[in-house]
Amino acid sequence: MEKVYLIILGMALVTYLPRMLPLVVLNKIDLHPVVLSWLRLIPAAVLGALTAQTIFLRQNGVSFSWRNIYFLAAIPCFLVAYKTKSLMWTIAVGLVSVVLLNQFKPVLF
Repeated sequence: MEKVYLIILGMALVTYLPRMLPLVVLNKIDLHPVVLSWLRLIPAAVLGALTAQTIFLRQNGVSFSWRNIYFLAAIPCFLVAYKTKSLMWTIAVGLVSVVLLNQFKPVLF
């Protein structure tokens, strides 16, 4: 049983240290404004990469075709997001688009 506790403690340290150390070290250093502006772009880049992967990657590779329902559902989402700047409306339009495209998939394709 004590071996299990050591494993849990080790996993906690391995998880906590990589998150805590940069905060402690970088908190004492004044970073150049260029570095700070670059770091602010990381969340948007990660979100864009995850979104693009979800939209365009299918089982057989990359799909830019009109038969990709996630690509078709993303088009109204991008338009609503650009127009309204509202996350709630963008998610609602995305959900409705995917549901409708899945319902009418046999008719459309």
